[in-house]
Amino acid sequence: MDGFAAVDFGFAREVLQRGIAALYLVAFLSTLNQFRPLLGERGLLPAPELLAWATSSSARRRMLRPTLFTRIRYTDRRLAALCWAGMIVAGTVVIGIPQLAPPWVPMICFLLLWGGYMSITSIGQTFYSFGWEMLLLMYHHETQPMPGPLSRQAHLLPKWFHRGEVLGNHFAQLVVPFFLFAPLATLFTPTTVDAILLLIGAIAATIVILTQLWLVLTGNFAWLNAATIVLAFSAFPTFWSSVDVPNPEPLRAPNGIPLYWVILTSAVGMLVIALSWPALRNLFACRQLMNASFSRWQLGNAYGAFGTVTKQRIEYIVEGTTDADPDAAEWREYEFKGKPGALRRIPRQFAPYHLRLDWLMWFLPLGRSLEDWFMMFLVRLLEADRPTLRMLHRDPFDGERPTWVRVVSYRYRFATRAEHRGSGDVWVRDRRHVLVRPLGLGD
Repeated sequence: MDGFAAVDFGFAREVLQRGIAALYLVAFLSTLNQFRPLLGERGLLPAPELLAWATSSSARRRMLRPTLFTRIRYTDRRLAALCWAGMIVAGTVVIGIPQLAPPWVPMICFLLLWGGYMSITSIGQTFYSFGWEMLLLMYHHETQPMPGPLSRQAHLLPKWFHRGEVLGNHFAQLVVPFFLFAPLATLFTPTTVDAILLLIGAIAATIVILTQLWLVLTGNFAWLNAATIVLAFSAFPTFWSSVDVPNPEPLRAPNGIPLYWVILTSAVGMLVIALSWPALRNLFACRQLMNASFSRWQLGNAYGAFGTVTKQRIEYIVEGTTDADPDAAEWREYEFKGKPGALRRIPRQFAPYHLRLDWLMWFLPLGRSLEDWFMMFLVRLLEADRPTLRMLHRDPFDGERPTWVRVVSYRYRFATRAEHRGSGDVWVRDRRHVLVRPLGLGD
């Protein structure tokens, strides 16, 4: 392998660049559709209020991670403009336009995407507090945040298969990733063993990708699995792929690479190593930090999707009524796009798109008390706020204001095959408990 030129990894480079850009495109699209009702000027947790608090003193400003909106005033229109700009830049990388220019042009594009999206996550509060990484400890097809169309079928597979899933995940996610770095050894080993090392890297990447594809088929983990698949492709050498990826500018031998490029890539590499050092130490700490960031720039972080998983699925069902007397009222349910609700409704596939409201609805029963954003969400339902209602699958009142809303807690589980044949239901629920008593706008 010719060092900095990485001539053996042209295919991997193309997949990595275009794949990450595609995920940025999805992320900006998700933000465009959801940020304003969740965090906008009239959002459940308004970002302008956070920014006003953070910019009131230099000490508070340092507590907020970098964002463009400390330099320019936040408005919903400017947020939308940032999302559109991000999608345009990401789209050009996906179709390969910046790659036709010198290599520093794609680098600038990714810096713009990173900076733009960090400006959003820095003010995203609890709705942007997800740390995406692989699941390690258990299968949980039934109790995962947002099941997919095949989650029930996976849940009903024999126990021996689930035990194999756990063992397979431990192997694929704790052992195999180290072999992804095998191709790097070709920088220092004789050329006679290069093919073996490249093959080891390709096999390791294949195992990771297949494991992640199984998670894609059986769940809805936003872009978690897609990002892992894209990163795994970086271990695929070009000659292991039948795809012929044209290079707009032929790669030259190491002694023909511009000096500025060697210096720049070396500096970036050393910066990444330095920023990753705290995260590496965290791996061996007695009390590991999960989903922790060790710098204001959110580079070199510690990721982990879930430290543990639940054995029961508790769902908070939001109901409303237009009747005057809540004690004698007929209650109707609001349905969310991704989270379970109607018993016969088959879960849909949304990943890699991220339904942030639905995800946080799953987290609510895991907390000790209801969060402020949820109470504001109930107020927005009482107001029949259109942006809020657009985030739902079904408004039972077709835009009309309800008189009362309440929240009922249920335990959900997948219907067995026999139960499904008898009733057609996908879900079975019980243990009904009124969590939030009837609430009106006057309250």
